Amino acid sequence: MPKRLLNRIIPVLGLLMAGTVGAKPLNVLFIAIDDLRPELGCYGNEEVMTPNIDRLAEMGVKFNRAYCQYPVCNPSRSSFLIGKRPDELGIVSNKISVREKWPDLVSLPQLFRESGYFTAGLGKLYHVGLDENSDHTLFRDDVSFVHQYKAHGNEPKIGSQGERRKLGDGSIGWAQWLMAEGGDEAQKDGMLATEAVRVLEEHHEKPFFLSVGFHKPHDPFFAPKEYFELYPLDEVKLNKDPQDASTRLEFSVPSSYDRFSSFTEQDQREFKRAYHACTTFVDAQVGKVFAAMDRLKLWDSTIVILLGDHGYHLGEHGWWNKVTVYELGANAPFMMWVPSAKTMGQETDSVVEFLDIYPTLVDLCGLKARHELSGKSLKPVLANPSRPWKNAAYTQVTRGRTMGYSVVNDRWRFIQWGADGKGGYELYDQSKDHDNYYNLADNPEYKKVRNEMAELLKAGFPAVQ
Repeated sequence: MPKRLLNRIIPVLGLLMAGTVGAKPLNVLFIAIDDLRPELGCYGNEEVMTPNIDRLAEMGVKFNRAYCQYPVCNPSRSSFLIGKRPDELGIVSNKISVREKWPDLVSLPQLFRESGYFTAGLGKLYHVGLDENSDHTLFRDDVSFVHQYKAHGNEPKIGSQGERRKLGDGSIGWAQWLMAEGGDEAQKDGMLATEAVRVLEEHHEKPFFLSVGFHKPHDPFFAPKEYFELYPLDEVKLNKDPQDASTRLEFSVPSSYDRFSSFTEQDQREFKRAYHACTTFVDAQVGKVFAAMDRLKLWDSTIVILLGDHGYHLGEHGWWNKVTVYELGANAPFMMWVPSAKTMGQETDSVVEFLDIYPTLVDLCGLKARHELSGKSLKPVLANPSRPWKNAAYTQVTRGRTMGYSVVNDRWRFIQWGADGKGGYELYDQSKDHDNYYNLADNPEYKKVRNEMAELLKAGFPAVQ
């Protein structure tokens, strides 16, 4: 058969093989939210108002122990969009575009496009800076998307007016907040929600894969002022690290750790308040998309995934950012709605990886991956959320030329700094020490556990000695 004819037939065959409700393939709505940690109502945090994300968590399956493969935007997103680990891709920074380095690997949305779906990429799906050119025009990932949209440039001028302040001594450019005038649609995420609703309204009759990448609560912490007003400053609760916590190893937090030393208690309260305001703002944008799903009656034909791309610290370990392989850096929100699945409305403590998303959607939609995927389909967990699942989840991060390797199982987290371990080891009992303050790696009582976890780490990272 001529190759050009085969290329025309493959999308049709893929569409015929796709998972169906009746005779129609399942749609996919994929929502990625930048820097979103599980500080949400559905994860037990009553301080933060997230009714729309909470609604999805109550409807679908909420994963309590979902882990990114790298706690930074580009490596994390490249991993789950291609279905390979950061080590396998060689992408461990925000400076390398996965589409340029691996042009022959088929991304998740690309597979759906090749299978006959209408695909749209709205907002930040890969990484800002790598998905736009120097003039802020959109990087054209035409092999993945039929339609792409991004609010161009910096925060729109109309939404940059209002009370604002830089935190600390002002030397950290991104650590600032703005109580913006102009309402939701004066901000990029508000524009993005409007575009997502338009795409749903105009393209819902054909099978679609719609990816929506919201930017907030990523810094700078700009949101309409009404969201700040929901969080009185004097009611913001600050974290207090235990005084008897273990001494941190050199690489446990980035070398820029000291830059937060100028933060007063007032700065810390304002930082956390602004993060919460941005979280509630982005939740409202998610709500607009869900309202369109309601209006168009799409829930019965659409798989919905919502996740944060990695974890985040809000003062724990004295750190106010991401880029750690502690639980707070590696764990992020993840929830999934699958039409007609009998287990919807449940939660699971099974350890899963974001790497598993690609094979899960392939499985649920009856597609066939074009390259070998490193994750496992979560379909068995979706069928029985209480079942045991993976033995472990793996996360890594760089500190200069030193790589940090982390593995977590149902109870323990083990970290090794450097392939040879010269940077040190960390072991935490997460059943008692969720935020990883008490390092047991050098405690003789836990030698057996340490050795077992070290072997588990090697199983996930061939470079580890």
